[in-house]
Amino acid sequence: MMRSLYSGVAGLRTHQTKMDVIGNNIANVNTTAYKAQSVTFNELMYQTTKRASGASAETGVGGTNAFQIGLGVKVGAINTNIATQGAMQTTNLPFDLAITGSAFFIVNNGFENFFTRAGSFYIDGAGNLAMTSTGYNVMGWQVDPDNPNNIRKDSVSALRVMTEANMTFPPEATTLATVSGIVDKNDTDINSSIGKIMNLEFFDNLGYRYTARLATHVIDADSGQFYTQLVDILDMNGVSIGPDRLEQVTFGSNEDVLSSISYLPRTNTNRQQYINVNDGVGGNVISGPVGVTTTVGAAPNVPSAAIQALYGVALVDGDTFTINQAGNLVVPAGSSAPGIYVPVAAASARVDIYFVEHQTLGNDIHFAVGTAPRPLANIPAQNFYRLNASSGDFEFVPGTDPVPPLGPPTFDSVITADNIEALYGIPLDGVLEFIVEGNGTLTVIRREVENVALLDFIPGTGAFARISGNPDGNIILGFGASDLMSNFTDIELNFSNVLMTNNNGMATIGASAGGTGVNRGLGTGRRIGEMIEVIVQDDGRIYANYDNGQSRLLGQISTATFANPSGLEKRGDNLYSATMNSGEFDGIGEDIKIGGGYMSSGVLEMSNVDLSAEFTEMITTQRGFQANSRIITVSDTLLEELTNLKR
Repeated sequence: MMRSLYSGVAGLRTHQTKMDVIGNNIANVNTTAYKAQSVTFNELMYQTTKRASGASAETGVGGTNAFQIGLGVKVGAINTNIATQGAMQTTNLPFDLAITGSAFFIVNNGFENFFTRAGSFYIDGAGNLAMTSTGYNVMGWQVDPDNPNNIRKDSVSALRVMTEANMTFPPEATTLATVSGIVDKNDTDINSSIGKIMNLEFFDNLGYRYTARLATHVIDADSGQFYTQLVDILDMNGVSIGPDRLEQVTFGSNEDVLSSISYLPRTNTNRQQYINVNDGVGGNVISGPVGVTTTVGAAPNVPSAAIQALYGVALVDGDTFTINQAGNLVVPAGSSAPGIYVPVAAASARVDIYFVEHQTLGNDIHFAVGTAPRPLANIPAQNFYRLNASSGDFEFVPGTDPVPPLGPPTFDSVITADNIEALYGIPLDGVLEFIVEGNGTLTVIRREVENVALLDFIPGTGAFARISGNPDGNIILGFGASDLMSNFTDIELNFSNVLMTNNNGMATIGASAGGTGVNRGLGTGRRIGEMIEVIVQDDGRIYANYDNGQSRLLGQISTATFANPSGLEKRGDNLYSATMNSGEFDGIGEDIKIGGGYMSSGVLEMSNVDLSAEFTEMITTQRGFQANSRIITVSDTLLEELTNLKR
């Protein structure tokens, strides 16, 4: 038999093997992360019929080469083009991952670790991250139980992403808050009885939301003095937590503060202002309702002599007049001496205006007006009412004029807080001093205020100075330790970012949960959160995001690298196994960032098969197969000629 027959057969077999590899490459042109293979040929073996000889110096004959006859071809190697990166295909699925670099994902079937570049993963029924094709668990590192923000990189294990504990994020009480903005002394709210209201939303330990209402008032703007008071705490339905629980709350301290809060009396048809003009010696007095027309000589009898003594004008019986709020005599046209007359400036004369209210419930309030306009120079600038600590009533306090004003001649000089509340519709608990204007407006000038933080600014610059004496700007909103407040945690408010400056009469002071500086964003508190998404970062870290704005680290996908990745053994299903020539896997893995690689979410690596190259190889393989088949055909013809010799 001829050797060429066997060489042709060997050639056919090797080219058939190469065609098998090419066919497999083309078949997997759309297989995720498939790595193309290539075939190299080696000479099979040689039959040496004559060995080589060397040259002879004695005979002068040169050497000869060996006579060797080749016996065909064999497959030298089947190489995997594992180092070439495939193109990326966008899927927009969060658990479709592609690796850029030379690393491999690690998956496990429960007994053995495999390696893959096909990152098509999903969350299975047990909450594990797994391969969509095989269900093998994706391996990685777990969260450090002692530090939930770190990964413990000791050994790889299955990544269980969806656990009962991970589905929700626990609530947390608010512990820090910031007050910032501008305090403008010309803001109408700051100068009102209500004050400039700011709402601080915060959470308790159970995740319920509450609103602390704080009001800022002016004390003395020129000195940079204001105060902020805790007014109330409302639940998430806007309802106050109630007096019993509010008694347990502390904010600042109870302070006596200067004030300029004004209140108007309730509308009532029985309300009437009265005026009392007195010459100071009891001889000449005019008393009557303000603005009511009175006839000289008629009841109530107002003698013309008294008018002459008090106002310096002679009126006759039958003339009419009124007394205005300034205490001036207004004589209309048609009288004997029409005009407006001011009281004669006598050393002992005075004008007092009184405010009388007859409530239908029986509350009568009679008191002298402290700051009614008085034309007489010797009338003190301020008479006021002060709370009598022993009786609990308000008592009239005259001014410090050398000639003290007379007390109300016909009206009560003592009033009660209940009557004030009935007249003005406001509780005056804590009021220490107040003034009533000539028009009946009640202005509180000093009061004891609960839960107050004194807010001071530097007058020259408007910069923050201190809050309740604390220059660092911190003050505690405390909730006590009673059972009623056990679900609350104390909150530290920081006022250091508040300024006192002109802002066109618009104060912008406001409060928000969360710290400042190094604590920025901390301590805001939160309600319980439901998981809304899971994301994979480019370093393989898996985070869960929750609808309360929080996130949690769930683990990290580990990767494996090999000294010779081409030495990995294909196991089907896009899997590889480590071999002695690839290098062993250490059971720990590597962070993908160490080798400069990264993961991309929402994309998959495509096959790296080059169809143009494969078709070219197919052509050369086909021609090689044809040529080897011709070897067999020709060798057969030669043998046929040989057998025909016996004819």
